[in-house]
Amino acid sequence: MGQLAVRALRAVLVVVLAGTVFVQALMVWVLASGSDPEDGSLPLTPLRVITILGMGSAQVALVSVWRLVTMVRRGTVFSHAAFRYVDAVIGAIVAAALLWFAVTALNAPGQRDDPGVTVIMGGVGVAILGVALIVFVLRMLLAQAVARDAEASQMQAELDEVI
Repeated sequence: MGQLAVRALRAVLVVVLAGTVFVQALMVWVLASGSDPEDGSLPLTPLRVITILGMGSAQVALVSVWRLVTMVRRGTVFSHAAFRYVDAVIGAIVAAALLWFAVTALNAPGQRDDPGVTVIMGGVGVAILGVALIVFVLRMLLAQAVARDAEASQMQAELDEVI
């Protein structure tokens, strides 16, 4: 992975992480202080809590990707330590999908005249779960690469003994 790509990715990760932390802090302040009265037309408090939790899941994924990029730069990504971070990314994506389904359920009663919106939102949730499945497949590829690396190391050690 090139130095420019690593720096660009890290810059994006820092900006997104800082932005989500800032928005989370503001939303927690609004919820804790009670300074934002609701008119009752939307269930804003549950939506805000879901948004805060959703940003938390995004932050877990961002930090995990940061750690994986660090491992790639050091050449240690093909190790068992990488699975912890890949599993964290998968868990964060699944959590985001479940939170999206919660948003869909909260939004559904207001969509009785046009249930298509709820169906589309459900489809978006399924697509988010699809991303988790893609990352899971990539995890299996990583597992194969780690196994091949261990096998190659073992063969090299045996060859060194023979020579």
